Amino acid sequence: MTRFRLTVEFDGRPFMGWQRQAHGPSVQQAIEDAVASVTGEDVVLHAAGRTDAGVHARAMTAHVDVAKDITPFRLMEAINARIRPAPVAILECAVVPDDWHARFSCLGRRYIYRIVNRRAPLTFEHGLAWRVANELDAGAMHEAAQRLVGLHDFTTFRSAHCQSESPVKTLDRLDVRRIGDVIEIEAAARSFLHHQVRSMVGCLMLVGQGRWSADDVSDALEAADRAELGLNAPPDGLYFVEAKYPPRNGEGDREAVEGAGG
Repeated sequence: MTRFRLTVEFDGRPFMGWQRQAHGPSVQQAIEDAVASVTGEDVVLHAAGRTDAGVHARAMTAHVDVAKDITPFRLMEAINARIRPAPVAILECAVVPDDWHARFSCLGRRYIYRIVNRRAPLTFEHGLAWRVANELDAGAMHEAAQRLVGLHDFTTFRSAHCQSESPVKTLDRLDVRRIGDVIEIEAAARSFLHHQVRSMVGCLMLVGQGRWSADDVSDALEAADRAELGLNAPPDGLYFVEAKYPPRNGEGDREAVEGAGG
């Protein structure tokens, strides 16, 4: 049995999310079915994180155990050939030790959320970004975002369906930057609560519109009450872009291919 690490890119629009679902298509099922068609084996795919319906990935890290004697390159090529026409691609495939785990070995995760700040409707990026027509103040959004960095009880920014044992998380970074008419919000942490990134982005958008202040963000955080959330951003603009792992054989800690999240 060989354990293969996969770096996966996908457009989340056709899927109910990453995790296999009984009521609709998922990224996990699409890849598992492709691997099964290649190897003739029933396999289970494990990922660094789970994404909701409509959320995308530039570089989701996953692993799968395969008994068939096959090289990483041949496995990658075969999965990509068989997974069509689903908008999923295996960018990298490598053999890893049996004790390496895509989820439990992961030291950190990074998401980028993309807002297109323009009045015109989206054409090429429809479903791939959140269009906000009113002018946003990215500087004010970044300043307010710093109120959320660090160790906090993120109950306000947590979905009622979140299965995490504790709402307390350490947010390592939450940066806001404008590139033309695109505003990117980058979030990094060891792990995130369900809807945490989308909830933070929704409140920061209110700050950008001048409807909330940085103090309002702090008040919502301190309330530890989901009812105090200003807005939950849609899934369209959220991308999983990186999973970090301990160094291997002298390599750096960045094993996932970075995107060009959450």
